Amino acid sequence: QVQLVESGGGLVQPGGSLRLSCAASGMSFSIYAMGWYRQAPGKQRDLVAGIASGGGTNYGDSVKGRFTISRNNANNTVYLQMNSLKPEDTAVYYCNAKYKSWFNYWGQGTQVTVSS
Repeated sequence: QVQLVESGGGLVQPGGSLRLSCAASGMSFSIYAMGWYRQAPGKQRDLVAGIASGGGTNYGDSVKGRFTISRNNANNTVYLQMNSLKPEDTAVYYCNAKYKSWFNYWGQGTQVTVSS
């Protein structure tokens, strides 16, 4: 049974930083492309950042230069380092794992609120 468990969300002031973690289990983590998505109230779920099995990364335009995605295949975890946070970064952040078109898994989400 595949599980993706996010942690690290919370309330932070504008300009602050947070580090999200997603611990995966029940899967061959290293072969999966991993990603972070976010969804604000009333909006669609959008890609924040992705990291391929080989380590290549891609980012949404709104977070380039501020967020960094990384993965540790030894402990089956993907991270999202978020710096210079803005109120518009407020959303529920979801971890995603994909393998080709065959498997696509989601975590339960973690709330990030950027507010003074």
